Amino acid sequence: MLTVNKLIAQGRGLAPALVKRAASVALDWDLRQKSRFEATDSSGRHLGVFLARGTVVRGGDVLVAEDGSLVRVQAAPQPVLVVRHCTEHGAPSDLLRAAYHLGNRHVAVELKPDHLKLEPDHVLAGMLRRMHLIVHEESAAFEPESGAYEAGGRDDAHHDHGHAHHDHAAHDHGHAHDDGHDHGHGHDHGHGHEHGHGQDRGPHEH
Repeated sequence: MLTVNKLIAQGRGLAPALVKRAASVALDWDLRQKSRFEATDSSGRHLGVFLARGTVVRGGDVLVAEDGSLVRVQAAPQPVLVVRHCTEHGAPSDLLRAAYHLGNRHVAVELKPDHLKLEPDHVLAGMLRRMHLIVHEESAAFEPESGAYEAGGRDDAHHDHGHAHHDHAAHDHGHAHDDGHDHGHGHDHGHGHEHGHGQDRGPHEH
């Protein structure tokens, strides 16, 4: 097993040609949020990855093995829910509301200008559809938003996603009518200004 104990975020400082020639490894989000895991790269080498605790690996990062060789990280396609606003019955701002409510539930979410991505969850899918959003399951790379505490050279610290997207079922899913008491004071994802005003449409969930 080849030990890997160093990560270069997005390959910064490395010659592009050097990175292009390096072996690659495709990892899903479940593995990339761990600081210790095993994987096999495109050259067939078995890797034992031991990074600083709290490190989150992103697609485009470069791992450095103990022999000095480089391994490019790719975000492997995986099942995700892709959420888009409904052009007939909704508005683009509905995505902001959805991101806000998902953030309150500590759900790992990838934010895009015209859609959101999250890991499959039938309860959340139902909630989002009741908010007049269109939800489809697809296979795609998943790069959720960096948390406020993420380490590994990004955003100054690490948000431990290891529990963020697995614990929401335990504490929030059965509360369908919480529009009146959004928890905007603990999860500032930049969308708090969308809530508590004219955006809520009566029977919407969360």
